[in-house]
Amino acid sequence: MYTGTLFIISAPSGAGKSSLIKAYLTQSNLHPAIVSVSHTTRAPRPGENDGEHYHFVEKHQFEDLIKQNAFVEYATVFGNYYGTSKTTINESLTQGINVFLDIDWQGARQVREIMPDAKSIFILPPSITELEKRLFKRGQDSHDVIEKRMQKARSEMSHYNEYDYIIINDDFNTSVQQLSAIIIAESLNTKKQISDNKNIINQLLAL
Repeated sequence: MYTGTLFIISAPSGAGKSSLIKAYLTQSNLHPAIVSVSHTTRAPRPGENDGEHYHFVEKHQFEDLIKQNAFVEYATVFGNYYGTSKTTINESLTQGINVFLDIDWQGARQVREIMPDAKSIFILPPSITELEKRLFKRGQDSHDVIEKRMQKARSEMSHYNEYDYIIINDDFNTSVQQLSAIIIAESLNTKKQISDNKNIINQLLAL
């Protein structure tokens, strides 16, 4: 039976990570895939639904889950907890579903410690100028906020060499094809094929 693969995907804000994941999920019909839904203690924003955008929990519930070692990674951001459930990921992988984990490089380090078979992809913009242009084009942030995002982006991008794959998101359609190629290649690697097709391989070797 095919087992899913956990794909860690990181990128600076504005590199196009979310759009690439969404496009892949829309276009791909090879293997089912989902984006992992994190737990958080922050309040839902307008339009957000529990279980769809986040699993919204109280602080004491999150801290109980930490004590139970329930997360593959968690962090505190602006006073709120965010974390990724081990159970949620493992259930999907066992069912043959690939899981995309949208986290930063620090979270990626935590996940690799617990799930060393996870594959990681870093999305880079084609240039600093283009990254800044994309951030302004979104129209979501002030000039000061964008400047802070740019400073953070430089720090985040310095960790690119910790990842298994790099996609430079210049032409969007090409980048989606590259993401698909990585996922297909990982489904065919020797270790995974031995695990997923053990009976077939054993029968062939017995001939």
